[in-house]
Amino acid sequence: MHTFERINVHQFEDRRRMGAAAAAAVAHRIHSLLATQEHISMIFAAAPSQQEFLEALRADTSIPWHRILAFHMDEYLGLSADAPQGFGNFLEARLFGQVPFRAVHYLNGQATDAAAECARYAQLLNGGTDIVCMGVGENTHIAFNDPHVADFNDPVLVKVVDLDDACRRQQVNDGCFATLEEVPTHALTLTVPALLCGKYIYCMVPGPAKAEAIRHTLHAPVSEQYPSTILRTHPHAELYLDKDSAALL
Repeated sequence: MHTFERINVHQFEDRRRMGAAAAAAVAHRIHSLLATQEHISMIFAAAPSQQEFLEALRADTSIPWHRILAFHMDEYLGLSADAPQGFGNFLEARLFGQVPFRAVHYLNGQATDAAAECARYAQLLNGGTDIVCMGVGENTHIAFNDPHVADFNDPVLVKVVDLDDACRRQQVNDGCFATLEEVPTHALTLTVPALLCGKYIYCMVPGPAKAEAIRHTLHAPVSEQYPSTILRTHPHAELYLDKDSAALL
């Protein structure tokens, strides 16, 4: 482990080892928190980069899921309710529908009043979050806070954003959509302050496509030009990398 400013960086040989180690650390934190709290809340990211972590976490039979409230951090606007690319659907298939959470709160990307949906979800989040499990985008976004919409002092917890071209191209690169034209242009997202409100942050970022983003995350000045740099200011942030994503460090 190495520490860059306040963020602890863990590097592994491959994605599987990275995911397993991150899941073990998160499970340990869950047990630690539940030793003094009746329930905890967690926020999860939906992306192929989270696959190995989610698999390992789901397989941990020691976790008392019935004492955990679950949220996710973003959702496309305008996709059909059953679209597999929907982030709620992604997590439903890989975690939310596989273990017995106390409750799962979904962002509704089909809401007719997006502003009202943002307010509804923000109210649910307002009790505070114990653990945030997240990734970093190729353009250094966290959730859907792309550089042009990221606001480190955002006054709201959830908002509607338009997605920049780099973000939308990543969805094609990840194999989630066949063409750029299929990728929605707008989404609901938890804001940067909503993510940073988590007491503990675990950030899993594997793969060669993320190497440049990780270099910026750890070495660029902390600024909204590179939203993920804000993680270096959090008192309890852990970054998990494989050898590909760490290649430029």
